[in-house]
Amino acid sequence: MAVAGTLAALGGLHAVWSRSPWPCRDRDRFADLVVGVAPEQLPSARACLGVAGLLGAAAYLVAARGGALPAIGPRRLRTTGTATVAGVLLTRALAGPLAFAHRTPAFVHLDRRVYAPLCLALGTGAAVVAARGK
Repeated sequence: MAVAGTLAALGGLHAVWSRSPWPCRDRDRFADLVVGVAPEQLPSARACLGVAGLLGAAAYLVAARGGALPAIGPRRLRTTGTATVAGVLLTRALAGPLAFAHRTPAFVHLDRRVYAPLCLALGTGAAVVAARGK
């Protein structure tokens, strides 16, 4: 439930970001800390909502595979989906610091201290759920 709940909360946060730079005071600070780009390079609202939807789907897959929510569809699909969630998060955790090394210094710092470790923890948790299920 911790992994699924965190993924759902992150999905909600991305939905908020489609309209607001919260918790930052303005778009400039948000662009620097959260995305690591100039404000004019921020992703569109549609992109933020797309990520929110993907995170919501990931939360459902992990929760359903773990037995916390009713399962819909074939078990094999839920297992494969949960393993895919784990793979994406683990790839982000391991490759992100290299892939995003050219971003703003504030983002790089947060990525190494917060974003990548969070992806590592969530990816590991999703992998355990994918392997063990309930």
